[in-house]
Amino acid sequence: TVNSLPRYLGVMPAYSAADDALTTKLVTFYEHLKDSSVPSHQATILLFDPSNGTLKAVLDGSVITAKRTAAVSAIATKLLMPACAEVLCILGAGVQAYSHYEIFTELFTFREVRIWNRSRDRAVKFAGSVQGPVRVCSSAQEAVTGADVIVTVTMATAPVLSGAWVKPGAHVNAVGASRPDWRELDDELMKNSILFVDSREAALTESGDVILSGAEIFAELGEVLKGIKPALPEKTTVFKSLGMAVEDTVAAKFVYDMWSAGN
Repeated sequence: TVNSLPRYLGVMPAYSAADDALTTKLVTFYEHLKDSSVPSHQATILLFDPSNGTLKAVLDGSVITAKRTAAVSAIATKLLMPACAEVLCILGAGVQAYSHYEIFTELFTFREVRIWNRSRDRAVKFAGSVQGPVRVCSSAQEAVTGADVIVTVTMATAPVLSGAWVKPGAHVNAVGASRPDWRELDDELMKNSILFVDSREAALTESGDVILSGAEIFAELGEVLKGIKPALPEKTTVFKSLGMAVEDTVAAKFVYDMWSAGN
């Protein structure tokens, strides 16, 4: 901790036999005092040859993290969102807001997209820099009310999304609050929705929303994809995303293979 602000260095190693890939992601997380030009999360991925340990590539982990996180949220949304999803709401206007907006508007058809951010200027900037029309909302409640799909990508340490505002049957992708004492969602939402996670183990040690609410985890996303557990799109659902090192591994290998093919 410096100037009473939390600062972290995370190390995320993973190996995928199926992809023949070995990586480690190094990620720094610095909470800044003012709106800094430097992003809160910065990352680098090292890709190794699993047969001999040679370093093959150093990749921009920040881009890969943004894209792979949004891609996993999109998979969860495809499985869990209501049948007629018309309104998308994004809480937060940072890097993850952009990557989620990009993939969600490419894969799904929303009649309306809304955004709210603690700093309105950043929300206005977001709305002005993306391809389609985005409505800037003056409160989180205004943004959330009536939304079918909600994405929380904030730096919040206390709940910004209240279950009382959430439309029954809506789907929430909770991406922020990656520490055991941080929250984005309140108890009402956590307890009155069906909870899906990327990793049970990670959620029970890293997610304040899960730990502090005492909410029961229904399934891992992988269990739904494999047909072990049902998706339940007709219910109000929450997907708590913390990110897994293997997602970086698969994405980094994909980028490296595409680059190799082009060279």
